[in-house]
Amino acid sequence: MDTDVVTAALRSDRGASRRLLVGALSRRFELLFSVPLMIECEAVLTRPEHLTAAGASVEDVATVLDALATVVEPVRLSYLWRPTLPDAHDDMVLETAVNGRADLLVTFNQRHFEAASSMFGIDVGSPTDAVRRLRGIS
Repeated sequence: MDTDVVTAALRSDRGASRRLLVGALSRRFELLFSVPLMIECEAVLTRPEHLTAAGASVEDVATVLDALATVVEPVRLSYLWRPTLPDAHDDMVLETAVNGRADLLVTFNQRHFEAASSMFGIDVGSPTDAVRRLRGIS
């Protein structure tokens, strides 16, 4: 799950991003995270504009990320696939998906990932796509 999806989940209590976050916290599906991706989430989510939009404090963000850290499948980045994408932050998300053998990379920036992720056999979808896909599984 890309940082933009986690950010959207905290900024709004509605929508597919929030459903995915709640689903991950409820262990309805396996969510892959690497240490660099978790650090990026913390850095992004604690920006003043996101805290204001979410009506949250830094402590609230830490609580959510701590909870997330207890349920995610940790991914060790044994091989770095850089540079593959124009944005190094996108490379970090792709590396987590590749090293974790993800089925689906969830992002709002699908076009940034489609060509590269297809090389590794990883589907790319929006949060709405992911929710639909999960409904088909359960």
